Amino acid sequence: MKLDLAKYKEELSSELENILSYWKNFTVDEVNGGFVGKIDNDNNIDYTAPKGSVLNARILWSFSSAYNLNGNSDDLAIADRAFNYIINHFIDDEFGGVYWLLNAKGNPIDIKKQIYAIAFTIYAFSEYFIASKNEFAKERAIELYKNLVANSYDIERGGYFEAFSRAWKPLDDLRLSNKDANEKKTMNTHLHVLEAFTTLYKIWPNEHLRRKIMELLQNFTSHIINKETGNLVLFFDENWVPKSDIISYGHNIEAAWLLLEAAEAVHDEASIETIKLISMKMASVSKQGLDADGSLWYEDEPSNNHIVKEKHWWVQAEAMVGFFNAWQISKNDEFLEISLKNWSFVKDRIISYDEGEWFWGITEAGEIMPNEDKVGVWKCPYHNSRACMELIKRIDLYL
Repeated sequence: MKLDLAKYKEELSSELENILSYWKNFTVDEVNGGFVGKIDNDNNIDYTAPKGSVLNARILWSFSSAYNLNGNSDDLAIADRAFNYIINHFIDDEFGGVYWLLNAKGNPIDIKKQIYAIAFTIYAFSEYFIASKNEFAKERAIELYKNLVANSYDIERGGYFEAFSRAWKPLDDLRLSNKDANEKKTMNTHLHVLEAFTTLYKIWPNEHLRRKIMELLQNFTSHIINKETGNLVLFFDENWVPKSDIISYGHNIEAAWLLLEAAEAVHDEASIETIKLISMKMASVSKQGLDADGSLWYEDEPSNNHIVKEKHWWVQAEAMVGFFNAWQISKNDEFLEISLKNWSFVKDRIISYDEGEWFWGITEAGEIMPNEDKVGVWKCPYHNSRACMELIKRIDLYL
């Protein structure tokens, strides 16, 4: 087993460097500043593409986290560039929060306040502070946190509303993307608010923040996780009434480890033990989405009796970590074998060896998904670099 883990770590370390090198070599925008908004599957750069707040926050987080792991000054330089660009272009100094989308020149073109994007910026600024010791980054992370809670927190029913206008007024369209349901509360935003608050707590162990993390864990155990099946419910109205029966295998297995990370961060023993049981249930139910080749399918639509058997890059990255986490909790070698088999699938089908980075995914027919990005509003270095870094740190505990 030790030999398998050592080999796993060696391969992940090499792939992490490959991912970071791609983003350093291809995405720095010397034409307009910051980072390019789009690169297609064939590595064609679109210098006219819009720049997304989520993409830029994820670049900042990835390179900050990489520096915190390996201490490579080149990674910190990229993080510095990302932080300065976000501060100068994405932050709304008048109303607070961040703009959703800029044009290629760095001017706002979609000024809505998507809580998901603000959460990722808090997450990135917090990790960047650990890397840079830049007090301004910590101050802005705390400011964004206070702004998010003041404007988005549901005082009556708990949780966080999804989106607002620039001035924090109600919107008709709350969706993150066209595929999402237009509902006031979502699993996805709550998961990443929790992730952001957990990282902020590492640099700012504030009691109010701790309570908000505990409340979010309660939101998941009371509302977001289906108690019977162990699957996540994806969409809700303001009263936590479920509005979807879709099963997202990738989010299931991602939440299985992020929830435990949050409980451990606030050192609440009762929550840790509760979440460990929940994590195991979520990992076990996620096995229903595994294909024979070790990959994890995208999602299940029970009401349509249809499984979407596409294999997206981010789902595989989260499967690698989530099933490893289940092995750590249970010591059941089946879960470690699933993580290793999933990594084999990633090596065989997802990594783009000729041009770098990971393909968006593989179709049900086994082909590379066409017309998708290597870099885009949603295609980023966060899931795959994070999987590599998270697993490297976890494997080190056993070597």
